[in-house]
Amino acid sequence: MTAPVFRLDPLPPGDVVVLGGDEGRHAAAVRRLRVGEHVDLTDGRGTVAEGVVEAVERASLHVRVRERRVVPPPSPRLVVAQALVKGDRSELAVELLTELGVDEILPWEAERCVARWAGEKTARRWTATAEAAAKQARRPHWPVVGDVVDRAALASRLAGAELAVVLHEQAGTPLTGAAVPSGPDAGEIVVVVGPEGGISDAELSAFAEAGAGTYLLGPSVLRASTAGAAAAAVLLAASGRW
Repeated sequence: MTAPVFRLDPLPPGDVVVLGGDEGRHAAAVRRLRVGEHVDLTDGRGTVAEGVVEAVERASLHVRVRERRVVPPPSPRLVVAQALVKGDRSELAVELLTELGVDEILPWEAERCVARWAGEKTARRWTATAEAAAKQARRPHWPVVGDVVDRAALASRLAGAELAVVLHEQAGTPLTGAAVPSGPDAGEIVVVVGPEGGISDAELSAFAEAGAGTYLLGPSVLRASTAGAAAAAVLLAASGRW
């Protein structure tokens, strides 16, 4: 059976490390791990320690580390600006993007968003969803859930990207035809996913002025909660990360 993954940040040196806090409580009381079982610990920033449970306490584990490795950050860095959507579909988008390997998720409160950002409450939900998905996907680098952005902040981020992509159902260029950067110093790709009501003309104009191009994802129109994941798959494959 594949070893479960837990986050321990910072990941301390030494042959035996203690997994405490919420992660340790979950491992001991919910997962009911026992002495001799294998676990993987990560700081979410590229360091992974593979180990074996040496002792179990009520809310913590003592793990004997057998191997440590450091995984370099992937390149190009992939950022998705995800427009807010209603209900739990925002969390679905975050989950899919994390599992696929997106490095940063920017919540975007677009003009035509029905849903609204509810401050720390929504931020906690997005972050918790990303962390759970990162564990499931066994990612050594966990995604960053950024602060909510408006049109101006997003345009500024697009201006600094190596490749800036706005997904749009009326675009003339397919995403598969984009010049996708690759290699160890490939910079950053930023992808904009609009809300269910579409991206406004004012937003499209601002993003174009920032250097972004509009791209067609495919022959069908996807929902805002799934379009980012489909675009990420295309770009990860084209960049050589997959």
